[in-house]
Amino acid sequence: MKNVEQLLKCKNALHQTVHTIGPDDSVLDALKLLAEKNIGALPVVENGQVVGIVSERDYARKLVLKGRSSAATPVREIMSEPVVTVGLKENLDYCMKEMTDKHLRHLPVVENGQLLGLLSIGDLVKETISEQANLIQQLEQYIRGE
Repeated sequence: MKNVEQLLKCKNALHQTVHTIGPDDSVLDALKLLAEKNIGALPVVENGQVVGIVSERDYARKLVLKGRSSAATPVREIMSEPVVTVGLKENLDYCMKEMTDKHLRHLPVVENGQLLGLLSIGDLVKETISEQANLIQQLEQYIRGE
């Protein structure tokens, strides 16, 4: 099984810009960025450190359902914290377990305090399916004597 660094390289996402938002930015700004970039979550960065993550789920549950204003509410009031992160050397099984156990859909990748990427549950599922298909193909070839 691949590790985080290998997966990010495969999806050409290692050291690419990860879209982020500040904790004092408005939720409306976060929503605009989510929509513009067609993404589901943004790491919240303050003084170069990941301090939280804000997602569409946070918006729906912590703002809309409580009748709050997205223009008047800062991201820090709805972001999920403390943020769970992973390093480049973590294997994908560990990431999947963390996401499953903690009901997460996104994992920021942080190494030496620097945000390097963002993994989604979709990234992990896609890679798992690919690895299983490859294993099935290898077993079929083995059975056929190829």
